[in-house]
Amino acid sequence: MSIVAAVQMVSTPVVEENLATARRLVAEAAATGAKLVLLPEYWPIMGMSDSDKVGKAEPLGQGAIQDAMASMAREHGIWLLGGTLPLASSDPEKVINTTLVYDPEGRHVGRYDKIHLFGFTKGTESYNESRTIVPGSTVGTVETAVGKVGMSVCYDLRFPELFRAMGAVDLIVVPAAFTYTTGRAHWEILLRARAIENQCYVLAAAQGGTHLNGRRTWGHSMLVDPWGEVKAVLAEGEGVVHGELDATFLAGVRESLPALKHRTM
Repeated sequence: MSIVAAVQMVSTPVVEENLATARRLVAEAAATGAKLVLLPEYWPIMGMSDSDKVGKAEPLGQGAIQDAMASMAREHGIWLLGGTLPLASSDPEKVINTTLVYDPEGRHVGRYDKIHLFGFTKGTESYNESRTIVPGSTVGTVETAVGKVGMSVCYDLRFPELFRAMGAVDLIVVPAAFTYTTGRAHWEILLRARAIENQCYVLAAAQGGTHLNGRRTWGHSMLVDPWGEVKAVLAEGEGVVHGELDATFLAGVRESLPALKHRTM
């Protein structure tokens, strides 16, 4: 069995504050024995406006945010999946919303750029990520000490074809900043559905609380097993959820209900 952990944050507009919070919570996660730790979407910055992250974008391979992730992975000897951070793009007014993977020696060994960009309008609540983010185009998986991991980000959760394109994986990770409105309605249902249909574990790390910009995120970071059972959850506020990946249980689910082998499309 392998222990994995998800960090839940209520990130602020100040990068340095969020780095300090992440260091503290990753250390807490590592203390549980976790071999792999996942940070939430937008963990380094939740600005007062969507464009604030553009000013904090880093080139790939350099910058305070990437240096912090590498050092946390190395210090604790863990696989660290850095939620998302803003990477510089060819458009000076937009960023790439990117998950970077670091191995226990602090080396950058994987990447996934968020493909599906969130858009939502209901009453006075409105979001449009395409104004400040360039979408990715490539499915992301990475081999880790806990098995093959498929990577997704937040709104990707609503597009099951992305997860099918990953092939057979042991774990799907979902760093997110689901709104309170959409999270309350759909978050757990979608996470459990992705676990059930792909017969794998799902680890979700969320933003969870009311931010200085007035946005309220749903939280409920959780670990779901391949049968769709929620094994651990943190409703709101900063903290860590952790649990075990049981390879024998996963294999048993796939053997007793070989749905992945029965696929015809």
